[in-house]
This record gives sequence, C-alpha cells and structure tokens, in this order.
Amino acid sequence: MQGWLRAEQLTKVYRTRNEEIEVFRDLNFDVARGELVAIIGESGAGKSTLLHLLGGLDRPTSGSVFLGKFDIVQARELDLGRFRNRQIGFVFQFHHLLPEFSALENVMMPDLIGGSSLQDSRLRAEQLLDRVGVAERRSNRPGELSGGEQQRVAIARALVTSPQLLLADEPTGNLDAKTGEAVQDLIRELQVDRELTSVIVTHNQKLASRCDRVFLLDAGRISELQT
Repeated sequence: MQGWLRAEQLTKVYRTRNEEIEVFRDLNFDVARGELVAIIGESGAGKSTLLHLLGGLDRPTSGSVFLGKFDIVQARELDLGRFRNRQIGFVFQFHHLLPEFSALENVMMPDLIGGSSLQDSRLRAEQLLDRVGVAERRSNRPGELSGGEQQRVAIARALVTSPQLLLADEPTGNLDAKTGEAVQDLIRELQVDRELTSVIVTHNQKLASRCDRVFLLDAGRISELQT
C-alpha cells in the first residue's frame, strides 16, 4: 500500500567548495495515514535532514515528497508556506518559543499567520494549553517556564492550526527522564485524540518502542525494525 506521507528516491547532497557530503541517496519511506512512527539512528545519520525534507523546510537534491496528493518538492514557495502552516506541525528538541511573547501568544502565532481572527486563535490556543496541562501558565513568558512546560507549549503551538502531520525532532531530548516520559505520554494521547500522522526522530528507545513502527536510518539507508 502506498503511504499517505511518502518520500520517493530521495537524495540529499551538501556541496562545499572542496567536497560533496552525501547524506542519503534514493531513499524511499512511507507512512500510512494515522500512524505514529519513529526514526532512530546515530548522530549525523541524517535523521533531522530527512525530517526537514518531509516537512518542506529544506529541498532535496533530487526525489519527491508527497503528503496526500500535495507535492512538497515541486510546490512554489508561497503555496508550500501556506500548506506547511495549515497541514504540518513541527516540534523540536529546543522549543524555539519567542521569548518576548507569553505562552498563549506563542501558541496563537501560527494561527494568526494563517489568517485566523484574533478571537478564534485565542480560543483555540487556550483550549490547547488546557489540553497539554499548562493553562494556568498561559500569561508567562518562556523564560518563566520549566523545560517540560516550554515543550508542552511548543506542542500546543504545533497543533493550533489542526495539522494533519506532526513532525517532531528529539522532542524529549532536552528533558529529564520524568518530564520526558510525561511528554511521551502527551504525544501519544494527542496522536490518538486528533488522528494525527506523526513522525518522531529520537534517540529515546522507550519513546520509539511506543510508536506503531520504528525505522533505522544508517549509512544512508532506511529500514524498518521488527518490534
């Protein structure tokens, strides 16, 4: 069965003045709609690069990436930006919250950029902050939040536009074990509640084991592991 999210013959080569660095070549990867999958591998294997290509944050040297019928690689920048805003949510190891804005304002930001009204954006953001367990911290700025609280706000921000795809790059990598486990639980719960398709890059074996499928990226090749 052809995946709903799929990469076909994906190649990424970084060229410098003196050398070429091939991350992977002719890589194929697919995820069914509603699946939660993990990508594991050694540091430098290209996991984050692959995630960025799947989300349209970077362009491949060659190959294709489709989300449903949308061609992420061939799309014009304006169309891709609009699609990414509404259909793809991103969560990173370092939350990248804007320090001068409150938690609520940070969560509202993608929705406002997408053209939603202030009232609608505020309502959705408040509901999500409640869902991820930090409603009482909505007026606090990121510097006033713990690491776990910041990551919960980042997850709420990723979901405020009700995307179909969630891409998470080491979402628990900067957290202590207990907080990381709570964030794992939250991601899994939101995956089920919202029927998300999710791809998580992680070194956390426990987080990977809770996914529907696990893939290993190694030496430019990706393979599914039997769990």
